[in-house]
Amino acid sequence: MDTIGITPSTAPSAADTVPTPAEYLARAVDLATENVRNAGGPFGAIIVSADGQVFEGVNRVTANLDPSAHAEVTAIRNACQALGTFDLTGAVLYTSCEPCPMCLATSLWARVEKVYFAADRNDAADAGFDDAVFYRYFEGTSEDRAIMPVAQEPLPPQQRVAAFTEWNQTTTRVDY
Repeated sequence: MDTIGITPSTAPSAADTVPTPAEYLARAVDLATENVRNAGGPFGAIIVSADGQVFEGVNRVTANLDPSAHAEVTAIRNACQALGTFDLTGAVLYTSCEPCPMCLATSLWARVEKVYFAADRNDAADAGFDDAVFYRYFEGTSEDRAIMPVAQEPLPPQQRVAAFTEWNQTTTRVDY
């Protein structure tokens, strides 16, 4: 398992000064810059949990051959694993660049409270990371979704919802 970027820390004591959003963003940019030097992409992210614990993540898409290993997703995974939860209610995400649609959706699913970013999608595009087609996919018309058609295939009703039926009948499930 790749552990690059896992650096949880405890909440600051009363004598410590809590970093500002700009300081966390500067750290995220530093993580991104260092990650480039370690065969990773130019993206870094920090999750600060509701109780002040800090978890870092960097982009490992090419290093891990994992298209979902964006810095924000990696930071969220690191925080969730260390905290033993999938719910980061009250956490704040600081990221070196505006989150792509996948990273933003992951933040929403993790119940992250707020996201701060440094560079924006245009800065990323200038560096060769143009996610405009993905934004258009979600924000645009059906013509914009032609890059990857998504269609429901008819199945018998009971088969189509079998997993949901099982879920609803399972008393030991963990709702999320």
